Amino acid sequence: MKKIESLRFSVLVVCLLHFTAPCIGQDESVGAPMVRAEQEALYNTIQDFVGKWWNGSDLYPDPCGWTPIQGVSCDLYDGFWYVTDLSIGPVHDNSLTCSQDVDFSPNLFALRHLKSLSFFNCFVTPRRRAVSIPAGDWEVLAGTLESLEFRSNPGLTGTVPQIFGGLRNLRSLVITENGLMGQLPESIGNLVELRRLNLAGNSFAGRVPGSIGGLSRLLILDMSGNALSGTLPATLGGLTALLKLDLRDNRIEGEIPSEIRNLENLTLLDLSDNRLSGGLGESIQELRSLQELVLSNNPIGGDIMSIGWQDLNCVTALDLANTSLTGGIPESLTHLKSLRFLGLNDNKLTGDIPSNIATLPNASAIYLHGNNLTGELSFPELFYRRMGRRFGAWGNPSLCYQAELESPTYAPFGVKPCRPRVIKYEIGLDPSPNFDENRSHHPASSVPCLEFKVFSVRGLLLLVEAFLVLA
Repeated sequence: MKKIESLRFSVLVVCLLHFTAPCIGQDESVGAPMVRAEQEALYNTIQDFVGKWWNGSDLYPDPCGWTPIQGVSCDLYDGFWYVTDLSIGPVHDNSLTCSQDVDFSPNLFALRHLKSLSFFNCFVTPRRRAVSIPAGDWEVLAGTLESLEFRSNPGLTGTVPQIFGGLRNLRSLVITENGLMGQLPESIGNLVELRRLNLAGNSFAGRVPGSIGGLSRLLILDMSGNALSGTLPATLGGLTALLKLDLRDNRIEGEIPSEIRNLENLTLLDLSDNRLSGGLGESIQELRSLQELVLSNNPIGGDIMSIGWQDLNCVTALDLANTSLTGGIPESLTHLKSLRFLGLNDNKLTGDIPSNIATLPNASAIYLHGNNLTGELSFPELFYRRMGRRFGAWGNPSLCYQAELESPTYAPFGVKPCRPRVIKYEIGLDPSPNFDENRSHHPASSVPCLEFKVFSVRGLLLLVEAFLVLA
C-alpha cells in the first residue's frame, strides 16, 4: 500500500513539473508579457492607419506571441515584449493596408523601441489636405531607429524634415517614388551611420547637399529621378566606402569632379540623362573597381581617346551614348575582356572600327551607330550571326561591310556592302626584264603580262594619235 502511495506521489510531481515549469533549455520568451501601454500604442497606431474598423484587441490579443500581426515584429527587453519592426502597406496578401483617409498617427511615437519603420503604398489617394511627413517627435526614436522607409506613396507631399538629421543610429534611409519635393536638408550629412541612402523618384530640387560627403560609411547613394540641379559637390570624394552612385535623370550640370577618383570601391557610376559637360576627365580611369559606367545623354564632349580604358578591366557595361564625344574608337577598349555592353552610338566619332572589337569574349551588345565612322567592316560572319541587331553600325554614311557572306541575312543592319574594287590596267609590255621561274609552265604564263590602265578621254585621244603617227 505504501508503495502505491509513493508511486502516486511521484507521478503527481512529474505532472506538476511538466505543466507548470519550463523545460530545460526552453525559450524564456514563451509566456512573456507585453507592457499594457505598448500594446495599446500598437493597436491605436495600426487603427489610425488602417481604419477604425480594425479591432486589434479582439483579433490579436497576443500580438507578439501566439496571435502575431503581419508586418509587426517584437523583441524582449527586461522580460517584456516591445515592438521593434512595423511595416504598414500591402507588402503581402494579409498585410496592413491603409485606409483612404489615412494620416500620420501621433500614437506611432509611443513605440519607443522601434528599429525599423516602413510605409509602402499607403498615402495614395488625392486629398483636399496634403499629407506630409510630420516635422516633430522623431527625436524620441533617435536612439533606436535604424531603418526608415517611405516607398511608393504618391500622396505623400512636402519636404524631408530637417529633424531627420537627428536620427543618429539610422543605417538605411529609403524615400523613393513619393510626391516629396523641395531641397534636401543639409542635416542629412549628420547621419554618419548610414549605409544606404535612396531618395530616387521624387521631385527634389536644388543642389546635392555638400554635407553628404561626410557619410564615410555609406555604401549606396541613389538620388536618381529627381530635379536636382547645380554642380556636383567636390565632397563626393569623401564617400570612400561607396559601392553604388546613381544620380541619373536630374538636371545636374558642370564637370565631373576630379575628387571622384577617391571612390576606389565604386562598382556602379550612373550620371546619365543630366547636363554634364567638360569632358570625361582622367579621374574616371582611376576607378578600377567599376563594373558599370553609364554617362549617356549628357553634352560631355571631349576626346574619347584621352582615357586609358585598359585600366578599367572590371567593366561589364560602358554606356557613353549621345555624349558628343570625338576622336576614334580606342584600341584599348578591346582589352576589356569582361565587357558585355558597349554603347558609343550617337556621338561624333570618326575613323575605322578596330577589328579586335569582334573578339571581345563576353560582348552581347555593341552599338556604334549614328557616328562618322569610316572604312570596311571585315568581321567574320559568325560575329554577325551571334550579335544580330545588337551590333549597331547604321547611320555611318562612309562605312561599308565586305560582302563575302554565305547569307545576306546576317549582313550588319543598315550598313551598305562595299563596292567591288576596280582593277586598273595599262597597255604595254611588262618593262621588268626579270623572268619569274616560279611561274606555271602554262603557255599563257610564258608570255609577258599585258598591263592596262584606265585613262581619261583626253589621254585616250593622245594615245590614239601617237599610234597613228607611228603607223
